[in-house]
Amino acid sequence: MQNVGIMGPYNATGVSDTPSRSKILVCRPSGASEEEPCARRIISNLAGKAFRKPVNAEHLEGLMSAYQVGRDQGDFESGIRVALQFILAHPEFVFRSERSPAGVAPGTDFRVGELELASRLSYFLWSASPDEELISAASRGELQDPALLQQQVRRMLADARSEALAKNFGGQWLHLRSLAEAIPDFYLYPDSDENLLASMRRETELLFDSVVREDRDVRTLLTADYTFVNERLAKHYGIPNVLGNKFRRVSLTDENRFGLLGQGSILTVTSFSNRTSPVVRGKYVLEQILGVAAPVPPPNVPLLEENDIHGGQSSKLQSVRDRMERHRAVEPCASCHKIIDPIGLALENFDAVGAWRDRDSGFPVVASGELVDGTKVDSPASLRKALLNYSDAFRANFTKQLLTYALGRGVQYYDMPVVRSIIREAGRNDNRFASIVMGIVTSTPFQMRRAE
Repeated sequence: MQNVGIMGPYNATGVSDTPSRSKILVCRPSGASEEEPCARRIISNLAGKAFRKPVNAEHLEGLMSAYQVGRDQGDFESGIRVALQFILAHPEFVFRSERSPAGVAPGTDFRVGELELASRLSYFLWSASPDEELISAASRGELQDPALLQQQVRRMLADARSEALAKNFGGQWLHLRSLAEAIPDFYLYPDSDENLLASMRRETELLFDSVVREDRDVRTLLTADYTFVNERLAKHYGIPNVLGNKFRRVSLTDENRFGLLGQGSILTVTSFSNRTSPVVRGKYVLEQILGVAAPVPPPNVPLLEENDIHGGQSSKLQSVRDRMERHRAVEPCASCHKIIDPIGLALENFDAVGAWRDRDSGFPVVASGELVDGTKVDSPASLRKALLNYSDAFRANFTKQLLTYALGRGVQYYDMPVVRSIIREAGRNDNRFASIVMGIVTSTPFQMRRAE
């Protein structure tokens, strides 16, 4: 198909009703005397949602003045239109402001108001403004009650809107957003395209969402023996009997595919367009999975020599491992690569787009190595088992990453006692996702702020 044509509507007699208009126009006046009461109802409803709190009488009068300006220039809907424009341009809609209470001295810590807490909670779990139920609960002061707060948190996690955690937090923590910038070399990976990359990201989002929705142990992200694929991704992985574009949950029999480290999204964002990168993959596992800062390379370190795949020099091709062995043979490269490389090399059977391979540039893949603690690894499965020995580091890093996302700022040294207390409490509840979330939303950093 090369073009699309749209014809009609014919004989239109006015503006048709739409879902958007129905949400805005919650009442319709049948006469002039009903216009102002109806306008107040519509504007109060819109403003409450836009400003994330009930609208007081003084605030409503200001909005009604805007309505009246539009009404004087046209009809009832003109008035509503001007009022809506005023609401959408209002600072309280554009910004999430949290004002210090009167009489609080600068530098003093104070507990945020119930409505501000409702917004913090909603944007954390839903990436959206609070719904009417949450605003009502906050208005009644119920969020101060730990039991009622937990009830709201579990309701929100069970809601479909909590998928925002997988898309936004997952995209931030796991660097899934970088998939949009990935351009695999078509000459080397002709099977790769935008549809495949989009399917990879969706697989990881669905795995994360299953941990949220089923309230699983967060370490399931490393150990999951199931995943979500459509036909396109299943064929890429070699999983049989999956047809169509719809994603479905499948059990995995190959332990190398278990968890995040077996997923194409992670393996692609840690590769270059034309080859894998054990260094990038090793650094990713250290920093994003374990929360350990990788060594900083010294200045003027030469780049890894590339294969001339387009120049016809097939006799000079070398595997990534062989090129790395030369690169790290001398200091200052050797000491840093000793920490990073064995992790990345254990994943070398996955190519730059996450497909399994036994050969690299014509040479057998050698994935064996030894971690700095002496553990020998030779495959993604053995690496995963080795990382589980450091599950405390994973839980701590996951908690810090999620707290960073919830607060909208980096976790500082003075936040670490809170992080440790969240981890301890979650450990008593099998490290379930909801336990970590509850620890965050009841924590001092989340519930309090410092007066400017």
